[in-house]
Amino acid sequence: MVAVRYETTFKLYPYEKVAAQDLPPARHPVVIAGGGPVGLALALDLGQKGTPVLVLDDHDGAGQGSRAICFAKRTLDVANRLGASGPMVEKGVVWNVGKVFHGDGKLFDFNLSPEDGHRNPAFINLQQPYFERYLVDAIRVAQADGVPIELRGRNQVSGLTVHDTYSTLDVDTPDGIYQIEADYLIACDGARSPLRDMMGLSFDGRVFEDNFLIADVKMKADFPTERWFWFEPPFEGAGQSALLHKQPDDIWRIDFQLGWDIDREKELDPERIRTRVDAMLSSQSGSIPDYELEWTSIYTFQCRRMKTFRHGPVLFAGDSAHQVSPFGARGANSGVQDADNLGWKLDLVLKGIAPETLLDSYATEREHGADENILNSSRATDFMTPKTEVSRTFRDAVLTLASKHPFARPLVNSGRLSVPCSYDGFALFGEDALNGPPISRPSAPCVDASYQDGFLLDHLGGQFTILAFGGPAPASVSAEGVGTKIVHVTEPNEQMRARYLGDAPQAIYLIRPDQHVVARWPNYDADAIKTAIKTAIGKGA
Repeated sequence: MVAVRYETTFKLYPYEKVAAQDLPPARHPVVIAGGGPVGLALALDLGQKGTPVLVLDDHDGAGQGSRAICFAKRTLDVANRLGASGPMVEKGVVWNVGKVFHGDGKLFDFNLSPEDGHRNPAFINLQQPYFERYLVDAIRVAQADGVPIELRGRNQVSGLTVHDTYSTLDVDTPDGIYQIEADYLIACDGARSPLRDMMGLSFDGRVFEDNFLIADVKMKADFPTERWFWFEPPFEGAGQSALLHKQPDDIWRIDFQLGWDIDREKELDPERIRTRVDAMLSSQSGSIPDYELEWTSIYTFQCRRMKTFRHGPVLFAGDSAHQVSPFGARGANSGVQDADNLGWKLDLVLKGIAPETLLDSYATEREHGADENILNSSRATDFMTPKTEVSRTFRDAVLTLASKHPFARPLVNSGRLSVPCSYDGFALFGEDALNGPPISRPSAPCVDASYQDGFLLDHLGGQFTILAFGGPAPASVSAEGVGTKIVHVTEPNEQMRARYLGDAPQAIYLIRPDQHVVARWPNYDADAIKTAIKTAIGKGA
């Protein structure tokens, strides 16, 4: 029988025996293993496109503890396209300001607030169980409308046989084991991925010699809604660094750097944790408010990824494919970008519109994204926890300079915060005949802007789109079975001119279903758009 390894915060998909458990193995177009943020986002995207998808999770809902808490604007943009972002932003704690301290002095602060014309903020803090719950709520709404998504809780993949064009799964449940088949199996089963182990695949990278204590503290406090990070904190027991973040429901996330050679059981003793928390609170407010320890854990920095994310009919996404240190909020956010990249490609392949080799581009593009995240995460970790005298001397010199000289502040690295990935130089993108603003170049994700009574991104994504700024209304174009919808902005506002036009009086953009720019031109050219569509779906010359 499938084991229960942890308690859940929300029971989102309770176990129910299905008829398939007593029948010969049924074939499913897509099976997703893992009901976390990545698996649920991918299921919702595929289902809304009409592709049937089955999600298997070894538990019946979201696990306890806040875990991932920082969700970036790009993730919220994706969630908005899927119909799930409203309650996330409403529940989440919006923040734009961060402060960096060294000892008991402030080095500087920064503001991540984007310019006007964006639906979503730069970041919200929201406990991961809520993020999962709101995705499931959106799935339930979609299911009521006939969208082909099925969630099976307490269904654990316990065995796997990978064939050339499909996989056979053994699924363990409270009523025993049954088998199913999957044309494509998507492993979203976390950093300790059982599926990766079953296939004997490596997960290579670097483990940093340091441990961090997470304490979720429930309390009423007057601290502002900001990200506070300390190098060499002034409060006892904090180690080399500490972090403070506010979450919903009066929960505060506090991270303490513990060092490498620790007694984990001793450090997780509640009284020892309270001593550290008391020291921090007393140092910052002069008193210690009443509080409760909601959840505690110890983690070790790790930056790793699989060599490739695709293995025939099995594809890996999220933490099962790549892992980064938590500073910089690049874990869950990059995983949602995986789902955003894979969904439309898998849909077109299953519908026979795109060649099966299009899935290779998911691997190459998102491996690039993982490398970008790992590079930034590794640099942050090396700066925060220098391991040699030379690196420590450099770090301390930068911190000293940053307190007085603005030029040194960009060198201070307390975690470069998550930004969306572009795919410069990759094969599925076309020409830049416009030579417009770099922010909206081919391969980049579309930038939001005010439009009509809402925002531009509300009208993009989900399918290929011809986006026209000014000029005559373009006609829809079809190529290789792919149609396009039209968004014609007759009078671009200043935001659009700055972000999409530059000095050009008008422009035509081709946008992928995941809101990345394929190509752009100064004028409408149906043949050029057809060529760009073929390129984007892997049928280019």
